[in-house]
Amino acid sequence: MINIPFITVEGPIGVGKTSLAKAISNHFRLYLLKEIVSENPFPGKFYQDIEEWGFQTEMFFLCNRYKQLEDIHMKYLSNAIPVVADYHILKNLIFANRTLKPSQYHKYIQIYNILTQDMPTPNVIIYLTASLETLQKRISLRGREFEKKIDPQYLLQLISDYETAMNQFAKNHPSIPILKFNGDDMDFVNEEDDLNYILSALKITLKKEITKS
Repeated sequence: MINIPFITVEGPIGVGKTSLAKAISNHFRLYLLKEIVSENPFPGKFYQDIEEWGFQTEMFFLCNRYKQLEDIHMKYLSNAIPVVADYHILKNLIFANRTLKPSQYHKYIQIYNILTQDMPTPNVIIYLTASLETLQKRISLRGREFEKKIDPQYLLQLISDYETAMNQFAKNHPSIPILKFNGDDMDFVNEEDDLNYILSALKITLKKEITKS
């Protein structure tokens, strides 16, 4: 049921998740949940040595996202306040599967399953994708120092990993609509028509889901 909209925006690094989530929040007057990035002490070290710092980085993100989602469930969703987030907890598995050793991933999955079993489930997902060139341009524009160290091959793998994970999610959760938009073809930050197209598609989807419920 979609009595209280809970929308998540997902996609690889630099694709524009936070920018779109902010626009959705402003347009539909939803509470905006933003991922904690600046407080994580590990990303700089992570992109220099993924094997050494992968587990610490992924655990930090998992614990912080768990706490954020627990808070919005108690403070907002349970009080009939709709929410849009610039991430889905699913991203933890995408990154962990790519970066962790098998023994680490096994432990990580056990912790992930415990923490996420009672988490609120988004009822609409917006999936943004883009080519390596587009991601690199947008990463450069936002100027985070630690992201300048990202290996292009890592980004390429991430694009593929996201596509695989989202296709699998769609098969496993057919009742949750996924709206997919290609960032190579759309610039929703600078082109108002592109943003309005996405907002219109989301509005139609929300109406359909409310009707079903």
